[in-house]
Amino acid sequence: MGYVFAPAPAVAVPVVGSDDRFPVRRIYCVGRNYEAHAREMGHDPDREPPFFFAKPADAVVYVAPGETGAFHYPSLSKNVHYEMELVAAIGKGGKDIAAEHALDHVYGYALGLDMTRRDLQAESKKLGRPWDTAKGFDGSAPLGPIHPASEVGHISEGAIWLTVNDEEKQRSDVSQLIWSIPETIAYLSTLFELQPGDLIFTGTPEGVGAIANGDVMKGGVAGIGEFSVRVV
Repeated sequence: MGYVFAPAPAVAVPVVGSDDRFPVRRIYCVGRNYEAHAREMGHDPDREPPFFFAKPADAVVYVAPGETGAFHYPSLSKNVHYEMELVAAIGKGGKDIAAEHALDHVYGYALGLDMTRRDLQAESKKLGRPWDTAKGFDGSAPLGPIHPASEVGHISEGAIWLTVNDEEKQRSDVSQLIWSIPETIAYLSTLFELQPGDLIFTGTPEGVGAIANGDVMKGGVAGIGEFSVRVV
């Protein structure tokens, strides 16, 4: 038995300190998970249950350490925003995971950008439509390498930041997450059976804003470094 055409190659990103690569299965993103960002988006930051949206695995654009990656400005939008995030990489699957055991399922962490067609998202919200065209477009998930938790530990605090053309736009601390990473994993696992290869974008701080062609975004999280992405 064969295929009617060759299957697409697996999406995979390098693991720091290893020749291995981390195969990406699904990308889950947590919406409005920092209080100040919830406020800037016009929402009450009270601790309501988290909500999620998804990106396809092939939205990943790998950004190598010490290099400047490329983000291609998408079509049909005139207002594309950066959202700097800490990404948790799942290495052991499970469902109905208890929060106190959730970090046992985390293989490592990475830097990520949740790029967003904000104008298309606003229109989708107004019409009560899904966010797929705003969040899941080609190249919408620039991602750095995976840092194994066995090497860097589990990240529950530390600075998260982003600059555009060397001007600081976002700065907060991972400890300011409304839903911590263990709580997020536990809740998400009641909705989906998590599997090795899943990525969880854990939310962005306040300060999101528009980018233009030629801009250089530099973002980082304490403990796992920084990366650089140019808009082309």
